[in-house]
Amino acid sequence: MVLAAGRGMRMRPLTDVTPKPLLPVLGKPLMQWPMEALRAGGFRRLVVNTAWLGEQIDEHCATWSREQPGCEVVMSREGTDFGYALETAGGIARALPLLDDVFWVLAGDVYVPDFQFTQDSVDRFAASGLLAHIWLVPNPPHNQKGDFGLGPDGLAISRADEAWTFSTIGLYRRALFEAPWCEVLPGNPQGTAEPLAPLLRRAMEAGQVSAEIYAGAWVDVGTPERLEELNQRD
Repeated sequence: MVLAAGRGMRMRPLTDVTPKPLLPVLGKPLMQWPMEALRAGGFRRLVVNTAWLGEQIDEHCATWSREQPGCEVVMSREGTDFGYALETAGGIARALPLLDDVFWVLAGDVYVPDFQFTQDSVDRFAASGLLAHIWLVPNPPHNQKGDFGLGPDGLAISRADEAWTFSTIGLYRRALFEAPWCEVLPGNPQGTAEPLAPLLRRAMEAGQVSAEIYAGAWVDVGTPERLEELNQRD
């Protein structure tokens, strides 16, 4: 699942007319980088959620999937269904009927060009019996305190003195978004907007989330200045 429903307020005025996941980065729309990486890893069915200017993302995904033989992009249209974005956990819960028992989730507005989405990662996670496996990155200047810790046993720590930044990339089991872990109703028919971090922290405190460090290129394209800097790279 590629998350593409956010408003991108910090990117205004650019996002007043273009959804943040479609802003150009090094010659292609930002969200196309992870879509191509998923396809390269053999994952050919993608779910994309939309809200703000979602019709533009619909059009892009339809065009892209036609150009990728064997690929399918399924839309979860939060803006059309409810008139607003459901945040990360709410959006995943809404799309749950479209997803397998184990699935990838990542943000469509993060640039991580060298990350490899592999079936081996999926198989290891599925065999672990855990509810989630997430990738952490070194803290960027705008998030120096980090988000989650990592224990010597490979389990993520909800709150730690030495914390890393959550990359947004994770593998999840659908059970995490069902009772008793998630308070949002299955399929989210009521359109409950729910963030992901509190849900992850509950699962971490129960020892149900593993993690690893990713040291490759990673940019949270959260401001026009970061976008400009990224596009100046060779």
